[in-house]
Amino acid sequence: MLTVAVRYFTRSGNTKKLALAIADAVHVKAEEVSVPLNEYTDILFLGSSVYAAGVDDAVKKFLLDNRDKIGKIYNFSTAALISSTYKQIQKLAAANGIKLAKQEFHCRGSFAVLHRGHPDEEDVKNAVAFAKSIVK
Repeated sequence: MLTVAVRYFTRSGNTKKLALAIADAVHVKAEEVSVPLNEYTDILFLGSSVYAAGVDDAVKKFLLDNRDKIGKIYNFSTAALISSTYKQIQKLAAANGIKLAKQEFHCRGSFAVLHRGHPDEEDVKNAVAFAKSIVK
């Protein structure tokens, strides 16, 4: 049986909204990246967003500290300006010897006046569908 975990980092709550929906869909608890993995995890849904053109140092520390407990990362993200955190997570995963799935989920997140209301109901629905397609 596959083990699954959801970890996320958020400042505004956008990524947390997706993390909670994904976790509910795959029947696990969503935790912030400050919570380490207790055991080896086959599938890690990792949520982040972009701040000053990069992911937060807390995400980098989580990956470094838990690299031996992660089978494969499935990236999900929100951002107001860029298309995804995939490239940043790809570099971090490679540096830590962690596999990163090609499949990812990304949607716009609201920031100031940009993309107000996002992630919205449709974004959440799509994030749930993404998670369920991974954990069949």
